[in-house]
Amino acid sequence: MTSSAITSILSGLVDMHCHSGPSPFPRRFDHVEAAQDGAERLQMRAMVVKSHHHNTVMDLLAMKDRLAKVPTQVFGSVALNNQIGGLNPYAVEMSLRMGGKVVFFPTFSSGRHIECHPEHIGFPTPTVLLTTERVNVTANGEPVAAVHDVLDLIAEAGAVLNGGHMYPEDIKAVFTLAKEKGIKRMVVSHPDFVIGADPDQCREFIALGAFVEHEMFMYDPEGAMKWDVAKLYNWIQELGPEHVVLSSDLGQSTLPKPVDAFSRVAEALLDLGLPAKDLQRMVRDNPSYLLDLQD
Repeated sequence: MTSSAITSILSGLVDMHCHSGPSPFPRRFDHVEAAQDGAERLQMRAMVVKSHHHNTVMDLLAMKDRLAKVPTQVFGSVALNNQIGGLNPYAVEMSLRMGGKVVFFPTFSSGRHIECHPEHIGFPTPTVLLTTERVNVTANGEPVAAVHDVLDLIAEAGAVLNGGHMYPEDIKAVFTLAKEKGIKRMVVSHPDFVIGADPDQCREFIALGAFVEHEMFMYDPEGAMKWDVAKLYNWIQELGPEHVVLSSDLGQSTLPKPVDAFSRVAEALLDLGLPAKDLQRMVRDNPSYLLDLQD
């Protein structure tokens, strides 16, 4: 398939998981540059910028004059790690009321992440001191009190709840409570990386109203991990494209740009027989619903 055909199919995509800068980690470009690259090369409709360490809404407010010149909409988020106080409803309230769209439950500070990456081995940050103190979201299998406060704020704002890097059982406990509180937009990122959730567990998350997000980071043949795209294709077949979101999880200084990874992985999926309409649903329609983008 020609590059112009891939660009046409991906036009209007929404990246729910971009790691542009600023960040304590080395980044390939800042949020404006990432959005501009997406706009120019794939007519990217929107993107969510994520930091493991701070509320990215503040970055975007500082960049608003530059962002005004870019057609891609850029939304901020906050991750509930130690650097913002863990399960801190005050930080969540500030992020959401200033325009944030996504709340990521603990990533680096989750017990599951710490087990997989002690001292953050495998992450390109030798000069950044990161605590590995755990942020616990459950006690005796039930969400702790602060989880209730955070979920109430997400429900009020109609924002997206992302399960971060937590254990599958913790994601299920939090999402079960979230559904009870009326939260309709939930995401589980890279279930087979760090989290360790299998398709049956993902179907349980889907039954609670969640989408399952897979990342270009893992599958780009020119990236760091180079997983077989057939594995991603099988995940899509298992869960159905109506329940899947494809995002980049890119922006790191040593890795490909999101646009390039989207193009390469999309072409590989199409070559395996994925219908173009299913690809568009996962990169455009499903994330547009999550961000409540108006047609």
